[in-house]
Amino acid sequence: MLTANTKSGKKISLGYNYRKETLISLRNNEEFLCPICGESVCLKLGDQRIFHFAHQRGGTCREVFENETINHMEGKRQLFQWLLGQKVPAVLEFYDKAIGQRPDIMFIYRGKKFALEYQCSPLPEKDFIKRSNTYITHEYIPLWIISANHIHRKRINIMAFSNFDYLFLRNTPLENYYIPSYCPERRQFHILESIHPISIKNAFVQHSIFPLNQLSLEGLLEPKLLSNLNSENWGKEMDSFIINWMLHPNPKQKNFLNEVYNRDLNMFLLPPEIGLQIPHSVLIQTPPIIWQTYLFLDVLADKRPNDILTLKEINFHFKKRVYRKEIVLRKLPLLDSLHPITAEISYLRCLAKLGILSEHGENSFKLERKIMIPRSNREREEAKLGFHQKYLYMLTKQ
Repeated sequence: MLTANTKSGKKISLGYNYRKETLISLRNNEEFLCPICGESVCLKLGDQRIFHFAHQRGGTCREVFENETINHMEGKRQLFQWLLGQKVPAVLEFYDKAIGQRPDIMFIYRGKKFALEYQCSPLPEKDFIKRSNTYITHEYIPLWIISANHIHRKRINIMAFSNFDYLFLRNTPLENYYIPSYCPERRQFHILESIHPISIKNAFVQHSIFPLNQLSLEGLLEPKLLSNLNSENWGKEMDSFIINWMLHPNPKQKNFLNEVYNRDLNMFLLPPEIGLQIPHSVLIQTPPIIWQTYLFLDVLADKRPNDILTLKEINFHFKKRVYRKEIVLRKLPLLDSLHPITAEISYLRCLAKLGILSEHGENSFKLERKIMIPRSNREREEAKLGFHQKYLYMLTKQ
């Protein structure tokens, strides 16, 4: 840990750039105490590790702090200094006795209280959610930043996300989603933005890298996100996903495939309008081509032109699929106020922009024309030919 109290009550924070000679003199003349448990701690000033305080063996809260890595201590120290450099009031390793939690950094910005957590090691989902909810309940805004070591890039714009990685998902006032990460070795932020899930784990992602001294706190909290829209590449990824997904289907997948085939559909001949790259799809863990197929079967397939689709009807089928666990929602504690059906509404609005639907008041849509189902590979390729260009144009006009 980087903070301790002296017996006289003075707080020492190693987040500041003390000279080693000053700390040696301080160690020779002071006894240091843990600000949480009150037990004695040692000031470590070795050449191999960052300067830090350490509990004695057998200390009551030793395990909480001694598992900290060099990367974690150095990362939160750099982020602390980054905030101070912007004249943001901040406290390193602030312990809030009222809630029994100690964020890596507590700071005040625009009159609001933030709890910054720089996370370098996996944390159980239930602990992440509990800590986040406790912060929110006590009027903190949790700001979780994941270590850049957790970033697993598979291809240029394809990343593998775990459920743990998705917990860090944030959104801007314009409801653009992103994950902030930081690398203390390179002293740079790595913003993962324009996240569009392909499968449960893989997603299209846009990467933006900023040196520490070139990104402000405002830029981290409300980044100007880039778009990562490539409808043709998305279509290729969807085709690849279908092939890989169908090679060895598990029992749940077999139920889905049986339902598809019983409705006279073929996964290899789905129209290009199913499986779209849309906003808000991060709210649903089930791959987009699956939940959009369910939406087509439940709401769109049997409708005729001029028929009305109501929000009540859409919500009824959505809840039914969730209850049966045919659609699985993501646990996103930092986005708890967003209802996952927002993704389905976003999809229907995309179809409206494509001329398939039209918005009919605030809570309903009208079917303008039916989605045509290809009956052969040739028909599907012909349908795809002009679709990607039209869809990409539509997305860029959002």
